[in-house]
Amino acid sequence: MKVFCGRANPTTGSVEWLEEDEHYDYHQEIARSSYADMLHDKDRNIKYYQGIRAAVSRVKDRGQKALVLDIGTGTGLLSMMAVTAGADFCYAIEVFKPMADAAVKIVEKNGFGDKIKIINKHSTEVTVGPDGDMPCRANILITELFDTELIGEGALPSYEHAHRHLVQENCEAVPHRATVYAQLVESRRMWSWTKLFPVRVQTSHGEQVIVPPLELERCPGAPSVYDIQLNQVSPTDFTALSDVMPMFSVDFSKQVSSSAACHSRHFEPLASGRAQVVLSWWDIEMDPEGKIKCTMAPFWAHSDPEELQWRDHWMQCVYFLPQEEPVVQGLSLCLVAHHDDYCVWYSLQRTSPEKNGRVSPARPVCDCQAHLLWNRPRFGEINDQGRTDQYVQALRTVLKPDSVCLCVSDGSLLSLLAHHLGAEQVFTVESSAASHRLMKKIFKANHLEDKINIIEKRPESLTSADLEGKKVSLLLGEPFFATSLLPWHNLYFWYVRTAVDQHLGPGAVVLPQVASLHAVVVEFRDLWRIRSPCGDCEGFDVHIMDDMIKRALDFRESKEAEPHPLWEYPCRRLSEPQQILTFDFRHPVPLHPLRAEGSIELRRPGRSHGAVLWMEYHLTPDSTVSTGLLKPAEDKGDCCWNPHCKQAVYFFTTPDCRTPRGSPRAVSYTVEFHPHTGDVTMDFTLSDTVEDGC
Repeated sequence: MKVFCGRANPTTGSVEWLEEDEHYDYHQEIARSSYADMLHDKDRNIKYYQGIRAAVSRVKDRGQKALVLDIGTGTGLLSMMAVTAGADFCYAIEVFKPMADAAVKIVEKNGFGDKIKIINKHSTEVTVGPDGDMPCRANILITELFDTELIGEGALPSYEHAHRHLVQENCEAVPHRATVYAQLVESRRMWSWTKLFPVRVQTSHGEQVIVPPLELERCPGAPSVYDIQLNQVSPTDFTALSDVMPMFSVDFSKQVSSSAACHSRHFEPLASGRAQVVLSWWDIEMDPEGKIKCTMAPFWAHSDPEELQWRDHWMQCVYFLPQEEPVVQGLSLCLVAHHDDYCVWYSLQRTSPEKNGRVSPARPVCDCQAHLLWNRPRFGEINDQGRTDQYVQALRTVLKPDSVCLCVSDGSLLSLLAHHLGAEQVFTVESSAASHRLMKKIFKANHLEDKINIIEKRPESLTSADLEGKKVSLLLGEPFFATSLLPWHNLYFWYVRTAVDQHLGPGAVVLPQVASLHAVVVEFRDLWRIRSPCGDCEGFDVHIMDDMIKRALDFRESKEAEPHPLWEYPCRRLSEPQQILTFDFRHPVPLHPLRAEGSIELRRPGRSHGAVLWMEYHLTPDSTVSTGLLKPAEDKGDCCWNPHCKQAVYFFTTPDCRTPRGSPRAVSYTVEFHPHTGDVTMDFTLSDTVEDGC
């Protein structure tokens, strides 16, 4: 059966109705899930197995039957561990139907069909009683309901309900306890992900400074946590102002509350500075004694950095204080962790909330518009003074005293740069209400509300009246659009350029002039795991899960690239970077497809996990901005990626063939840009395989 799905095309800007298979959402959910990553997380699996064995033994030692409730069973792995450890019966709950169906098959294939019952419901809908899903309450509770923030997937409400309705009082729980840790730091780099810094522009009349509006400076920021691979942040990028502190713990073997709460911790700053950011992570103890522990601690806080387990389904958290606070070494302060049923946030206070009687701060909510329009990497990009200088340098070469500029990018400061560099008149198009309000605030803070004209409409709808009857001599774009996910989605700028062609004067300049799509073949240190089949996991056959993911990927995702911020995922390049396609913004979008076929020679030994693609924007013949590789690879091929952008990764379906030294191989490719839809389709194939290397 087919269904019609509406979609906003990020490249063309149009709304399209597409005919999709009725199970498309299921396929997409499975293809983009973290199931493979979790199954490859050996540290997690081993610790759960050890904890489950210990819990079953404790129940058996009391002369009781071991009845297990497994909430969020996924593949059924933890339930199979429990039965293998001696559990008498398991009730495994999985709300996602395709996953529940797969779990039934996996459990049957491994011979546990008579000991494990898969219940396809949300745990809060499960009933207990003679006619219920479970005949009686369980005495062992096993769950894996955690995200990077610990509670963001609804762990607290689920535990709260389970203790009230599904498990016995004083049941065994695996994990037994979770503890959240925090460290207060000063970091200009991380602070640049949430605040707008002054932007300096060198002009013929001296230095001009673009200042942020007061509202933006006072805004507490976006309410969501920023989860990243903190191990990829250099220790030189922050100064620790406190030791690592345990902020609060949750005992999962007892009644859990999902009510809002706060937990304070007194500390003396290790150094004087400006408190800006809280780095946070958690660990789970699988047993009451705390001997079996699984930790998310970054390398500098890990008890054994050599045993650090890479994982992507659980990372570390970056929280931003509402305002930066000066701290003095040795002068006692209080860090407060607040949480509701799904979110955590932090505040810094002089005394604990219990003593000062202050009302607990509400969850931070953006009231300045900027955090609604710009995500954290976008803040970092705007605050990158070197990048700004590059645009300033390019603008100097094309601006004239009589230039009429039209800027097209979401919430961009290009219009301010053009004004300060001497353009006669500047128009900027802001198609969303949020970007329109934000830019008005920025213009007002810089006394430019009467100097730059804001047009609130989609650029395709521009009229001559919007431009006061003038012809545009300089069309500007970074380009950046908030709806873009993949690098080539910002080709929307090309479609805008085509739509406003009638408003361009003779000899009008477009900046950037040209864009190009580039690719390089890489070997990932760890990211390959998210797409690698597991086969056998701790002695259990999970091939059915591998096949399910493969079918979901083959439905569409295996033929597409996916966005990843590769500064967080180290990789080595096995080839030289290669230009694949060019897009000439000086001319309208062509009517016919742009197609490139060729091959990329592999020059370094290693496993070819995939191709990374990115865009480069040629502002002028002498100035290029890259959204991907920033500098030539080192001798070992280690890649340095633009930290403000996501690159596109096309994972190869046969990534395990090794390229032996001295045995050149190649990757053949076909990449096509479809002007009608704005899509970029691609296919990469490993060729000239050396059999001995696989």
